[in-house]
Amino acid sequence: KTPGHQRLNFPRISIFSCFEESIVSREEQPGGYGTNEQKIFRDVCPEIFRQSIPVEPGGIWLTSPHTGLRACLKRCLPGAGRRDTILMEVETTIAPHPQASLALVGHPNVGKSALFRCMTGQHVIVANYPGTTVAVSRARMQALPDTELIDTPGVVALPTSSEDEHVTARVLLEDSLQAVLQVGDAKNVRRTLLLTIQLAEMGLPLALVLNMSDEARQVGVEVNPRLLSDYLSIPVLETIATRGVGIPDLIAAMRSLEPPQFRLAYPPEIEHALAEIAPHLPRASISARALGLLWLSEDAVAAFWLRRHLQPADYERLCAHREKLQLSFIEPLGTVIQGVRLGYASRLARETVQESGAGWRALRVALGRGAMHPVWGWPILAAVLYAIYWFVGVFGAGTLVDWIEGYLFETLANPWLAERIAGLIPVPFVVDFLVGPYGLWTVGMTYALALILPVVSTFFLAFSLLEDSGYLPRLVALSNRVFAFLGLNGRAVLPMVLGLGCVTMAALTTRVLESRRERFLVTLLLALAVPCSAQLGVVMGLLASISLKATLIWAGVVAAVLLVVGRLAAMLAPGERTPLMVELPPLRWPQMSNVAVKTVARVEWYLKEVVPFFLLGAALMFAFDRLGWLAGMEKLLQPLVVDWLGLPAQASNAFLMGFLRRDFGATGLFLMESRGLLSPVQVVVAMVTVTLFIPCVASILVIAREQGRKTALGMVLLVFPLAFVVAGLLARLLAWTGWL
Repeated sequence: KTPGHQRLNFPRISIFSCFEESIVSREEQPGGYGTNEQKIFRDVCPEIFRQSIPVEPGGIWLTSPHTGLRACLKRCLPGAGRRDTILMEVETTIAPHPQASLALVGHPNVGKSALFRCMTGQHVIVANYPGTTVAVSRARMQALPDTELIDTPGVVALPTSSEDEHVTARVLLEDSLQAVLQVGDAKNVRRTLLLTIQLAEMGLPLALVLNMSDEARQVGVEVNPRLLSDYLSIPVLETIATRGVGIPDLIAAMRSLEPPQFRLAYPPEIEHALAEIAPHLPRASISARALGLLWLSEDAVAAFWLRRHLQPADYERLCAHREKLQLSFIEPLGTVIQGVRLGYASRLARETVQESGAGWRALRVALGRGAMHPVWGWPILAAVLYAIYWFVGVFGAGTLVDWIEGYLFETLANPWLAERIAGLIPVPFVVDFLVGPYGLWTVGMTYALALILPVVSTFFLAFSLLEDSGYLPRLVALSNRVFAFLGLNGRAVLPMVLGLGCVTMAALTTRVLESRRERFLVTLLLALAVPCSAQLGVVMGLLASISLKATLIWAGVVAAVLLVVGRLAAMLAPGERTPLMVELPPLRWPQMSNVAVKTVARVEWYLKEVVPFFLLGAALMFAFDRLGWLAGMEKLLQPLVVDWLGLPAQASNAFLMGFLRRDFGATGLFLMESRGLLSPVQVVVAMVTVTLFIPCVASILVIAREQGRKTALGMVLLVFPLAFVVAGLLARLLAWTGWL
């Protein structure tokens, strides 16, 4: 070691892992790269393959091995330029970590991140795990400054089935971990123990943290942690991560963790197979028995790791051994192994958990099941949507906006500020720029604070209440039946739900989907028919001022477009739909402290990210007005806006600003309606147009980065004309039927 540097022995794992992942997808193609290239790589570049590479804190290689590595790749494999790019990505994403690392592992929605923040503070490093697009948080522990805590993605079960679960498995298999902290839900001990058994078999020092113990007691679930600890031979602790309860005891237990002395017996055929293959498995960070069980269960990460560390002939013998063992069972080996674990977890839960309060728990379970029921789930969803419609549309966009915009701004703030600025700055151009018809304050800040902020604040509050209650995952399960029609599964529904908060962030979350086909389909639907929270709040507020019928017509048209386009895209896009697997947290009363924190954080995001776009839009409108372009643009767009859509010519300005942000365009239409410039039919037509409009600039840039520039351009060329075609047809239908 040299000052400020640390030597990392990661070429065999991280560099070659990234090298292997870049070519593994071509193994099934004629002439594709495979295990033979692994041998060439080791034979030609043994000194590079075994060498430790010094890394500085920024993660940049200091010496020449990477140059030799590239030269080796150029000699061994075609397409070396692509390999260089991959290696450079490794250089910029891998940074040295402390020698002592602890991993937080657990199911989704069990409080891992809350426990992580409680034990580390706010100073965290978030980076993509090498060779993936899944973010992993790392930070030094406050009580143990020499120890790094890793917050892994939630894992439903091992073997893993998605990219984020693969990352958790890779951390367990490849990282040099000092210990593992499993975080479980104290209300669902049986499910928690199923994962505990698998972690205990790995032989790593382990502690079980039963989080949300206060919620467990509220629903009548009492766990005996001491008895559970005796059965598993590991420390079992109860915590309330959101309040820091139990953290000191957890820190004390972490100082003396030992590998668990736990062994679960499997059918004799499997035990015999494990005894035969264990001596031939490469040395790993987990026990040979656990690695063998993962291999027999056909875990993708374990198979990938073994391909890297075994000669091709040895790997083929392992495959043949597993195929021979499978002949002894009717069910797949993974199902047999998991069945044994599930049986033991059930017996252990019965002996260590006492349940009372069955009345409330039964009611809550019934409500949770009803929210997903194929019949009763839809009336429940309708009731939830109507409550949101009333709270956001009637109260937020009606009562609050009328008071803030009509009284505070129009009556008090704007006249006073215009008078003061005119007196302080005797320059008409500057006065108009600040408080004129298209001024930064009179348009930009008034739109952002008086018209949009009340609406999005009430929407953020409603969304946080649903999120903390546990209803949103049930909405995902319920709507999965609809999205199956679009060739998508539950994981694809999650970005769609998140898109109601921010389409830009939802486009990033499509990374968790397993196939490029699913990522493309979901991104297309996000760009087409999923309004972000700011836009949705304005749309609901404006339609609520018309009638419930207007809201239903808008929702029906948007849903029909989404279903038709999604179905056609699913039929044309190659590939198949994967089955749904979604985590269902229990229904509970929302904790107002959590709701307040989430709402404030989202409002803060709005003020920081959205308000500058409103100011930029106001500046552009001012410039266009001064240059005389607005009148020209209105005339240019008249055949489309006036003749086809049947809207006033002034609506052209709102659509022009919609190119910058869709919610800015919706706000312009909102203001036109408040001044009596739009009829009910025109309001519905305008809202359909702006909803199906192309997404904001930030969303387009993210889509281009995630899907490619050609794909992003193709989506824009599809979405933009489709929005006006659908809205024009709707205008004629409403005029003919007289529905409004």
